[in-house]
Amino acid sequence: MSTSIRINDAFYQEAKSQAKAELRSIPNQVEYWARIGKTAMENPELSIDAIKSLLIARHQDAEPFEFRDSE
Repeated sequence: MSTSIRINDAFYQEAKSQAKAELRSIPNQVEYWARIGKTAMENPELSIDAIKSLLIARHQDAEPFEFRDSE
C-alpha cells in the first residue's frame, strides 16, 4: 500500500537528485533516508556508515551482522 505525503519542494528536489545518482526512485530515496534516520534514533551508538552497511547487508544475501566486543 502506498500513501501520499507532502514534503517541501527543496527536500523533493534534493531527493530527486540523490535518487538519480543512486539509481533509486524518489519515493525509495525518501524511504531510504527515513530508514537511516529511524535506525540512527534507535541505535545512537552506531555511526551513519555502520547503519548504511547494515541496511545494505539486510537487503543482500548476506549473513546477519553480529556486533562483538573487542574484549
